[in-house]
Amino acid sequence: MSDIAEGLGAAIEGALTSKAVEPDRGRTAVSAITGECANCAASLSGPYCNQCGQKARVHRTLSAIGHDLMHGVLHLDGKLAHTLPLLAFSPGRLTRRYIEGERAKFVSPMAMFLFSVFAMFAVFQIVGIGVPTSLGDRRPIAAQAGDLLEIADRDAQDLREQLAALPADDPQRPRLEGELDELEAGLEGLSQIELFASGNNAKVTFSGTGIEWIDNGLIKKWKENPGLMLYKLQANGYKFSWLLIPLSIPFVWLMFVWRRRFKAYDHAVFVTYSLAFMSLLFIVMSLVGTSALGPGWAFTIFATVAPLHLYKHLRRTYDLSRFSTVWRFFALSVFILVVIMLFVQALVVLGAF
Repeated sequence: MSDIAEGLGAAIEGALTSKAVEPDRGRTAVSAITGECANCAASLSGPYCNQCGQKARVHRTLSAIGHDLMHGVLHLDGKLAHTLPLLAFSPGRLTRRYIEGERAKFVSPMAMFLFSVFAMFAVFQIVGIGVPTSLGDRRPIAAQAGDLLEIADRDAQDLREQLAALPADDPQRPRLEGELDELEAGLEGLSQIELFASGNNAKVTFSGTGIEWIDNGLIKKWKENPGLMLYKLQANGYKFSWLLIPLSIPFVWLMFVWRRRFKAYDHAVFVTYSLAFMSLLFIVMSLVGTSALGPGWAFTIFATVAPLHLYKHLRRTYDLSRFSTVWRFFALSVFILVVIMLFVQALVVLGAF
């Protein structure tokens, strides 16, 4: 139940954050409202102040607060209705129109990204998707190997006693001797593991990276409490998801470095809208994967929709031919893997603090 509450809280946080990035001014018809603005004292001539933009009529009722909350969480305005269909089915048109200045009817890329990412993590928590934080036996490896060694040694001793009690021509002897040979081989392996893990092997040494803050900070924390570090990795993925944008832009820029028509801003809008769509796609996948359809259908949806969407987004945003789109698609697929690895490494480092 706490996961559901936390997930809903994350969705509300994402919606309100996106509203802060892109406030809604609405489209109210001009009416004969007169008087002074409660915020800046300017003369009013319509539903909004001409100086500061505040609404002429400010609410003072609980029902109005509820309306603002629902509107902020659900973001039900004309912009979302115009943005979502284009983002899903014609992302190149959306990106191109936004870049060329058609902004009033669309949710901005950053607002869309924030809302979709926060909603994705909220759904993940509600359906129970997350990294494991309980890793079972967390004792040192040497102690675990020692326990297994003690059990295996007792079993081997029992087999030796059984063999000693059997006649030389007993048909059971070959089977028991084979089991004893396998057990003794396992005992030797466990002995080596215990010796290595306890640090008594003079032939094998590990001095770390030589960087003090990594050896005594990051690596030490992962060894002492891997469950906590995995939880921090998940939490940092939620908080620092925006890092994917600056990490991705240079790789997209590389594919168009000789085409001066496209600037860094174009790539930023392309990347941000792409990440927003992928977050929404992960929401659909998580819901399908936990439904009766199962994870097989979730993977099929991802394997079909993600490449197709990326191809269409590339082609229409940058007005490319089929050949130019195909080779950039494969190059971008490789770059995506690099960005994911860089992002995970950044989260691992952030987990040390």
